[in-house]
Amino acid sequence: MSTLLLRLAAPLQSWGVDSKFDRRATGRSPSKSGVVGLCAAAMGLKRNDDKGIAAIAALAFGVRVDREGRLTRDFHMAHGETFWDPDNRSRVNREAKTASAYLTHRYYLADAAFLAGLEGDEALLREIDAAIQAPMYPLYLGRRSCPPEGRVTLGIKPGGLEDTLRAAPPVAAASDAARREDGNTAVIIMDSDKGFDERRDVPISFSHLHRKYDSRRVCEFPVPRGTAGQTAAEHDALAELEA
Repeated sequence: MSTLLLRLAAPLQSWGVDSKFDRRATGRSPSKSGVVGLCAAAMGLKRNDDKGIAAIAALAFGVRVDREGRLTRDFHMAHGETFWDPDNRSRVNREAKTASAYLTHRYYLADAAFLAGLEGDEALLREIDAAIQAPMYPLYLGRRSCPPEGRVTLGIKPGGLEDTLRAAPPVAAASDAARREDGNTAVIIMDSDKGFDERRDVPISFSHLHRKYDSRRVCEFPVPRGTAGQTAAEHDALAELEA
């Protein structure tokens, strides 16, 4: 069994699984649908390629929270769609009779860093690994406004998902607040038939016409931060730009 490791770090990330209308929330860790979407974009899959998406979604998925980040809220002013009015010979707002604009609240994780793993068929993992190194479409962490910082793929490692996530070096140092609250432990969240938590973030279709998701069961447990003789490098979101 083999596991592909992905480093998910950026100034901003947003992993929405239940966002509706004017409130766009984020989970506190990467969703399976978001990571599957990132892989699909790298491979150049279309949104309606249900078969290709299902193959990626069938891989076992897990995340290690190396740096949980800070929950941040932003807001956007959204405007109604405009169209050409032949009577007045001008562009008017479709929603002009009700409201011309409304406020939306959007939530992000600031300066977070995660180690994600995908376990399964090695041929597919190699295809994903190669695609992420030369992606067909731009990669982003949950939303288009959240491009990843630095290297994303850390390569394919021998071994199962849990053991690989436990043994891999940290991708970022824990924040001072995390050290005070959690000491020297990180958290792993991964697929498990024995898990008690259920998350509806397994993509069946990304089509704009009929987006569909299924549920999965996950378990969550603490693990030591880092391994013997290894220390976490400080996460600097602007280091790549300075280089």
